Formats: sequence, structure tokens, C-alpha cells
Amino acid sequence: MELIQLDIIGLSNSQTQTGAFALVLSELTGKRRLPIVIGSFEAKAIAIALDPEYKSQRPITHDLFKSMCIGFNIKIKKIVISSINSDGIFSSIIYMENKEGKEIEMDARTSDAVAIAVRFNAPIFTYEAIMDEAGILLDKDFIDPSNEEQQLQKTTNVFEKESDSALKENLDKAISNEDYELASKIRDEIQKRSQS
Repeated sequence: MELIQLDIIGLSNSQTQTGAFALVLSELTGKRRLPIVIGSFEAKAIAIALDPEYKSQRPITHDLFKSMCIGFNIKIKKIVISSINSDGIFSSIIYMENKEGKEIEMDARTSDAVAIAVRFNAPIFTYEAIMDEAGILLDKDFIDPSNEEQQLQKTTNVFEKESDSALKENLDKAISNEDYELASKIRDEIQKRSQS
């Protein structure tokens, strides 16, 4: 089956479940997006990994997993969102390689697999059948791409006037308040500054 590579678009509050978050993934070569409902701890684990400047006082489980893999010379090659059940719950497979070059497959919750993929900079994939079943097609009647870009520019411009230290402080507050959508926008501004 053909694999479709995905990119993380962001995290937002779930519209369907109170106290949960939506992890939104987008296909690299198309307009479809794949929203996945995850818990607040998992959302925080992903948000922390997406912020390269965030320093946790103590490692969380996904950081521990990364340290163990590095210690045993195990590489994370990719993750594949492999199935969705009738309740809308996704499952994933983490593809690893040990120091002898042997490939190992490990079943995982999709939220954990994504949190690990981000930490290892590993690509995220899914199958066409899953995108057909659970993907959302963004057409111009639903969202005008030029308007979406203007909205993003407006949001980013709000942060352009803030100092680097104020941005970092606001990022920490957003993560503490579990406002991952705001945290991701602040993170984007910080990354934009570091690239210029």
C-alpha cells in the first residue's frame, strides 16, 4: 500500500471531546488534513518536543525513551499511522533499526508515536485508505488559502513587536496553560527569528 507523508500543522482544543486536543496533520503533497483526538498529557508531550528552546526540569517518558534508544544505538526510521477502528481510534507502528541494522516494528498509540517521531526528527506516514476514511479535504469553498495565509501573517505580526525574552516567557505561559495553539504560533515566530 502507498504511504503518504504527513506534517504536523498544530494542536488545538478538540471540538468533540472536552479536555482533549486535536493533533492536526497535513499531507505534504495535497490539501487533506488528518485530525486525531489526543489527551492533554500527550498534547503537552508533542508541544514540548516541537519547541527546540524548551528545557524541561525532568525528562518525561518520551524523553526517557529517546535516551534509551540513543544509549542502545537504536534509530527511529519512521512512524506509520497504520489503522483506525470503528470508534475513530488510530493505531501506529514505530519502525526502528538496531545497531546490527535489523528493523524492528513496535505497536504504539498514535500520540506516543508522534511525540517520539518529533524527538527523533523521523518522518510520519499513513496510508491512502486512512486519509480517505478520516482525512478532511480543504477546498476553496471551505478555507480560502490566501485568506488563511493573511490570518497567519496577522497573528505572527502581533508577536513581531515583542522582544525575544517576552516571546519565551509567553511561550512558557502558553504551555503551562495548555494553550498549544498559541504556543505553536509563538514557536513559529521564534523559529522565524532564528532563521533570519
